[in-house]
Amino acid sequence: MALLAKKPKGTADVVPSKSYMWHTVEKLTAETAQQYGFKEIRIPTFEDTGLFVRSVGETTDVVQKEMYTVSAAGDSQFTLRPEGTAGVMRAMLENGVMNEGFPQKVYYILSCFRHENVQAGRLREFHQFGCEMVGSASPRADAEVISLAKSVLDRVGLQNIVLNLNSIGCPECREKYRQALREYFEPHRDELCRTCQERLDKNPMRLLDCKSAEDQAIAKDAPVILDYLCDDCKKHFDGVKEYLGIMGIDYVVNPKIVRGLDYYTRTVFEFITTEIGAQGTVCAGGRYDGLIEELGGAKTPALGFGMGLERLLLVMQKQNCDFMQDKTCDLYFATMGEASVNKALCLTRAARDEGFFVEYDLVERGLKPQMKYADKIGAKFVIVLGDNEIESGKAKLKNMATGEQTDISIGDDFVPQFSQAMVNSMFSGLESEFGGL
Repeated sequence: MALLAKKPKGTADVVPSKSYMWHTVEKLTAETAQQYGFKEIRIPTFEDTGLFVRSVGETTDVVQKEMYTVSAAGDSQFTLRPEGTAGVMRAMLENGVMNEGFPQKVYYILSCFRHENVQAGRLREFHQFGCEMVGSASPRADAEVISLAKSVLDRVGLQNIVLNLNSIGCPECREKYRQALREYFEPHRDELCRTCQERLDKNPMRLLDCKSAEDQAIAKDAPVILDYLCDDCKKHFDGVKEYLGIMGIDYVVNPKIVRGLDYYTRTVFEFITTEIGAQGTVCAGGRYDGLIEELGGAKTPALGFGMGLERLLLVMQKQNCDFMQDKTCDLYFATMGEASVNKALCLTRAARDEGFFVEYDLVERGLKPQMKYADKIGAKFVIVLGDNEIESGKAKLKNMATGEQTDISIGDDFVPQFSQAMVNSMFSGLESEFGGL
């Protein structure tokens, strides 16, 4: 029978057998952020479209080509968030979070939406772990945020990830750089793609982001931003590099990194791998000291990063990183007859209330198929319940790994007896493993 519906292009399903991988990255990213003093923030899936036009930039690919914008009768236009930073800054301003003292440090795990070409690790609905720090202009804050990103990558077990670092300066020194780029690219205008011909007039730094091989070849010898930094921006960038050195964090200065969103200033960085093809950036971020003022707040320094979880998982799988295993069934009740099912219901409820993962037959299988099912789901223990067990108040607890069987009460003291049986089994396994030492 043909399926009547399939998932939209650029989306992915996470089926139960794969969810443990997501649980791993969600747990480790959140725990690492909390160790650095970051607290979780949650924001709406969609925002007023103007928020992204003002913050991300009217000339960016995100705003011009990739946003999903919708409207309903009587409403203004709304856009599914293409990234997390703008919405988080809006939420912090609107809810007075920035009045609670600096620095304010928040993290989030959320879904984002961009209409773009689907590639390995790049989907139209994707998930992002992000961190934002508000209120510090110090280069130590830059090093701290970069250190957090590296700690996450280290904790999930990634290898061969290179930190690429650059400064794109403040608005003043960046305007001199834009003029230098215009002068460089103008003789090549007719050779550029149509999009870059428009960028040349409006925002020539976008030409450095172009994916066209022809445009990349032209840009190869373009001026670099580091040659146009003002004294303050040079001092700040030198400070970032100094503090990273103190922390023992290796980096490569890459003047080609400009980031694709307009709100960035000064420090920008990417953690890059060569193991997932052309889309090798697993984490990217930087400063955006002018964003909060652009959104109507007071002039406030800020910085952060975003980490695509699909890309992170892709690299983790390629590098055979360890994942947390799903919790498996502690106990399965195999039942025979209506009375035993009713008894299993009572015992299951009692064990679950104490935190155990317990299952029993719900599809009216025979005893042999129930035992096969218990083995298939990885049940650690099985209790077979029939009339004799109910009458005597005792049953056999079978250890599915060893085959060992133990008598156990199925009365009011069932839960503590089962708890003790699990402990005994664990230590028995250790004795068997290390008994020869």
